[in-house]
Amino acid sequence: MKAILSKAPGGPETLVLEEMPSPEAGKGEVVLDVKAVGVNYPDVLIIQDQYQFKPERPFAPGGEVSGIVKSVGEGVTHLKPGDRVIGSTGWGGMAEEIAVAAGRCIPIPDEMPFEEAAAFILTYGTSHYALKDRADPKPGESLLVLGAAGGVGIAAVELGKAMGLDVIAACSTQEKVDFCLSKGADKGLVYDRGPLDRAQQKEFSNAIKEVSGGGVDIIYDAVGGDYSEPALRAMNWEGRFLVIGFPAGIPKLPLNLTLLKSCDVRGVFWGASVARDPERHKGHVRELMEWYTAGKIKPHISNTYPLAEAPAAITELMERRAQGKVVIVV
Repeated sequence: MKAILSKAPGGPETLVLEEMPSPEAGKGEVVLDVKAVGVNYPDVLIIQDQYQFKPERPFAPGGEVSGIVKSVGEGVTHLKPGDRVIGSTGWGGMAEEIAVAAGRCIPIPDEMPFEEAAAFILTYGTSHYALKDRADPKPGESLLVLGAAGGVGIAAVELGKAMGLDVIAACSTQEKVDFCLSKGADKGLVYDRGPLDRAQQKEFSNAIKEVSGGGVDIIYDAVGGDYSEPALRAMNWEGRFLVIGFPAGIPKLPLNLTLLKSCDVRGVFWGASVARDPERHKGHVRELMEWYTAGKIKPHISNTYPLAEAPAAITELMERRAQGKVVIVV
């Protein structure tokens, strides 16, 4: 089988396409014929040794796949060859086949295309956990989504609307804001591309207050960097600031702001939450699938690439050109 491999730390240009032995299903595992791979920001980080997990090289990036069960290992009873599934892999997904723990596979409905399935669970799972479990949302509250046109961002926009929130999409271009408005956002604003000086940060904070009518209740920060503090300064009393990711850099927030606003800064580590409470995760997946079937949520695929062009797919995400998800079709 063919796989995209990281053999040394570096950017997408360091990845190579090579032949590898086909995997075999171990105890509790299944082997998938991979049909599509979702590209996510952890793929950008993991190949540069900047992610919290550092797999032994060589390894293939790719943390979520969709495909067909090819074979099952000892002890696997709930899946069989021919089943269509999503696999949460962490890494290893950018390959024609992969062995994955059966417990990390989710059956998908027949009407869900493989491309959409590969763009589904990481973004919607992250944003659903963030909003439902960490944000304590109440219908009618305001939600500001930073980086709203990206994969997790647009999922947060859709889920925020499904939860009855007033959604404000913040993006780096008007084109991206318009995209978010087409996906259900109530309002939008354009911020400057970073780095931001103090005057630009103050302008951004004032823009948030203006578009929201005074401040926001929930901030979904998938950007970080110079954007986090001005967003926090526009938060309402007892608001909740959700820490999602840091493509613009890890921010340093003045904690006096949390005191003055009696607000919370809450971390969002979806992968760890799944491992700690798998039964709750199953309930979340059921709800997400129900919303997908009802048409309330639908992955938006910005672009697709063949496996051999995986480096270009990761580059599109790294350069923040994607609107929604980038998917590799195997």
